[in-house]
Amino acid sequence: MARIAQITRTGGPEVIEWVDVDLPPPGPGEVRMRNTAVGLNFIDTYHRSGLYPIEMPGRLGGEAVGIVEALGEGVTGLAIGERVGTFGPARGAYSTDRNLPADQLIKLPDSVDDRTAAALLLKGGTTEYLVERCAKVERGQAVLVHAAAGGVGHLLVGWLKAVGATVIGTVGTEEKAAQARAAGADHVLLHKLVDVAKEVRAITDGKGVSVVFDGIGKATWEISLASTARRGLIVSYGNAGGAVDGVDLAILARRGSLFVSRPTMFDYYVTVEERKAGFDRVFEMLAKGAITAEIGQTFALEDVADAHRALEAGETKGATVLIP
Repeated sequence: MARIAQITRTGGPEVIEWVDVDLPPPGPGEVRMRNTAVGLNFIDTYHRSGLYPIEMPGRLGGEAVGIVEALGEGVTGLAIGERVGTFGPARGAYSTDRNLPADQLIKLPDSVDDRTAAALLLKGGTTEYLVERCAKVERGQAVLVHAAAGGVGHLLVGWLKAVGATVIGTVGTEEKAAQARAAGADHVLLHKLVDVAKEVRAITDGKGVSVVFDGIGKATWEISLASTARRGLIVSYGNAGGAVDGVDLAILARRGSLFVSRPTMFDYYVTVEERKAGFDRVFEMLAKGAITAEIGQTFALEDVADAHRALEAGETKGATVLIP
């Protein structure tokens, strides 16, 4: 028997329910994985709330670490008992055990423990593709990171410093400002107390930043527009403050011929080769200390509804790991 979380309707955390299921043997190309640690991510709340529609009944969670327990027909390159991780796109990580496609798994190095991996796979992979393959940040560029102490934000800060960027971060509290500085931010702005765009322009001698990483969305869209240098890039990669809608493309011309990307991870991690190359880089950055998992809290897996409430209320720090 496996225990899994599912939803039969969208809504708040209360719609998450736990059920026991009999798992069939893994099918062709599949692996049975027993979870040892599960990652919590904002996208999970989007699936639960209906912001990102999914089929019903729906399973939640894309990020997990565990042990290979059985191999389906045709699976090669993996062995029973091997430590593996996944960050999707198949959902269902909120479970004790599950079957999933073998090509969505990556092998974990012995140097990375289960909880660290569960905290880092989705966020670390997101950071890698945002910095290195979407924005292609170069040494010497000035970059703005919204929510610089958040789960992805603090990884962006450390990664950007490692590649030689000047990093400006926004945060909501003095405590989070200290966390952003510890991650390597050169300048930290408390967005509730200052005019962020005005301060960004002052820091950059009026030019603005070459790249903005905006995981907030609607609440920071105008700030991002006003902070970006001529021909600069806004990477809008999340909706924590609401989805950006009603975009007037002409405003990009008026603000300096700006570029905007609304990327999604699985357009950058399509093939097994892309996954391996991306995570070789993630684990390299982890080994050199440029990024850290920064696990702020853990919850029992079956208390995931409480974890969702804390995440959406802004009460979590860094990454959250769920323990089966």
